[in-house]
Amino acid sequence: MSGAVGVGAGIAFGTAGPGASAGVKAPHVLLTEQASRRILVLDPARAPWDPVAEPGVVRWAFSPLGDGRYRDLEPEVSWVYPSEAKVRLHRGRTFLLTTASFGFVGVVEWPGGRRYWGTAVSPGDDSFNPHSAEILPDGNVAVACSTGARVRLYAASLGTRATRFAEAELKGAHGLHWDWENRLLWALGDDELVAFAVAGGAARPRLVRRFADPLPVATPGRSAGGHDLFPVAGLPGRLWVSTSASVHQYATRGRTFAQDFAGAAEISRKGVKCVGDDPRTGRVVTTVPEPGLGETWWTTTVSAHRPEGAYKLVGGGIYKARWWLPR
Repeated sequence: MSGAVGVGAGIAFGTAGPGASAGVKAPHVLLTEQASRRILVLDPARAPWDPVAEPGVVRWAFSPLGDGRYRDLEPEVSWVYPSEAKVRLHRGRTFLLTTASFGFVGVVEWPGGRRYWGTAVSPGDDSFNPHSAEILPDGNVAVACSTGARVRLYAASLGTRATRFAEAELKGAHGLHWDWENRLLWALGDDELVAFAVAGGAARPRLVRRFADPLPVATPGRSAGGHDLFPVAGLPGRLWVSTSASVHQYATRGRTFAQDFAGAAEISRKGVKCVGDDPRTGRVVTTVPEPGLGETWWTTTVSAHRPEGAYKLVGGGIYKARWWLPR
């Protein structure tokens, strides 16, 4: 399956998902599905998900393999282990932001799959390991490269194949989020959460480190292992932050980490690869690796919280899961 496929209509909400109360409408679920090298949007009302036996559970899918619009990014070698999937609204259009560990970075218009912008960072190896991306109001795109220990800001507003970039060092760069209120780019590394300001014009941007806060650590002297950074949809001014050992919320105004959120006892645990909430229902989704799969970081399960439940993908190799919530 190549390019973008699926159903454009009716993607926003399904019926109650596993563990939810009857009548509750849940958003569709967005996955980085590494076993099949696809981004999937799945119907929460039809779990367990078995795309082979029941193709209709897939409401939309994306892969650059075999798609001529992405040929120059060498997806046969760069699109290995898709590691990020976010849905964003930008200037009235809906985009998927996606990265893959072997170099692929793309901003893909939904539902047709048209390329807004893309690049391949050292395609074919994981020496940079693009792990997350974010689109800024001017149309430029930030990329967190975990192995490369840096955050890059590409002048993507210059065109679909723009290659100019600014960069800043950040050990273990894993997550990115643009803060509209404070006009800051938040970046999550191994040991700190950093706020960058963006200087210069759209054509020649610069990243300026404003301040940083150390991540909570479970064992003094050990790295926190920052992993996922995502806005708390139901509480503006807070960010979800997952580390190797736990999950926190960070208040951007007070610059403090807290575990005072509902469901913390179930949500906060070791190895959480992604975390996000639905503001309508309050439900939270997370993923944690499970043993016995093709890679040690894969899972077939998307955990849902408040109330507790789970979605299962037959034959899956899931890395991250997010609610389909364009914002």
